[in-house]
Amino acid sequence: MAAKGITYDDILRDLKAKKVAPVYYLMGDEDYFIDKLSDAIVEAVLTEDERDFNLDILYGAEAEIDKVIELAHAYPMMAEKRVVLVREAQAMHSIEGLETYLAHLTPTTVLVFCHKHGKIDARKAAAKAIQQVGVIYESKRLYDNQVASFISQYLHKHNVDIEPQAIQMLASHVGSDLSRLTTEMDKLLLALNGGRVVGASLVEEQTGVSKDFNDFELQSALAQRNIFRANQIVKYYQGNPRSFFITRTLTNLFTFFSDVMLAFYAPEKNDAGIAAWLGKPEWKIRMDIGPARRNYSGVKVMQILSEIRKTDAQSKGVGGVRTPHEELLQDLIFFILH
Repeated sequence: MAAKGITYDDILRDLKAKKVAPVYYLMGDEDYFIDKLSDAIVEAVLTEDERDFNLDILYGAEAEIDKVIELAHAYPMMAEKRVVLVREAQAMHSIEGLETYLAHLTPTTVLVFCHKHGKIDARKAAAKAIQQVGVIYESKRLYDNQVASFISQYLHKHNVDIEPQAIQMLASHVGSDLSRLTTEMDKLLLALNGGRVVGASLVEEQTGVSKDFNDFELQSALAQRNIFRANQIVKYYQGNPRSFFITRTLTNLFTFFSDVMLAFYAPEKNDAGIAAWLGKPEWKIRMDIGPARRNYSGVKVMQILSEIRKTDAQSKGVGGVRTPHEELLQDLIFFILH
């Protein structure tokens, strides 16, 4: 069952089919997938009643590999298997010596390491031993252009649909922090109270982000080159500073205009072709990327991307001048539109 390069869904599928490896090394930059998988492994191996005597949880800063191996050699009590779970494994001094255990492992033990914000050194003997008999999984952060799909898929698993505007509101408001994003979506699911569609009004009600004045609406106004509407949103941000975080807005604008630039190079220039080229839903192309491609030249988009970078630097005090963020945004939007 050796595996490297295995996906999150692959592991969940195997667990559902009761295919459990003797050791898992879950590592990477995205905490959400590591936490979900470690919980899924425990749930697949042990019932709640079995966990009192058959689940050992250690934390890396306090766990020596000898102690982990000692627990791994123990046999289950009134259960078929036991789980030894090492959280924060990145804080362990070393896992060298684990290869000796894995050469003569206890078949009734499932050993799980959760290594966050880093990777195991693949050159080490322990890493090679894990790869031979178990699963090494790397949890990667989603790119900004993957967040919308994650939102749709997460809610779809709960038999709930979500309107495009609501997706964009969530994505621009929360970003790619999946733990926070899923928390917000769980709140929406509770608020639905049996409903089957998450709309923009519900997102506004539950998250506090305005359905009329947000980064998604700002992108849409810029795509249409709607000067009045864009300035309306800027003025709203100026009057409601708690709803405006310049780093988030600049990140969203940079991602958007980067997609617009890439759209110029799509082999097929129709909506379907650009959607396939960018890996985005076709409605996203129709709604804003397509109009922006028609309303701005490639040269102008390159200038806009440069100006966003400049504004980002200014917002962080580069150059020693502290300009209010609302003024920086106003100047940037003027540059984009003129």
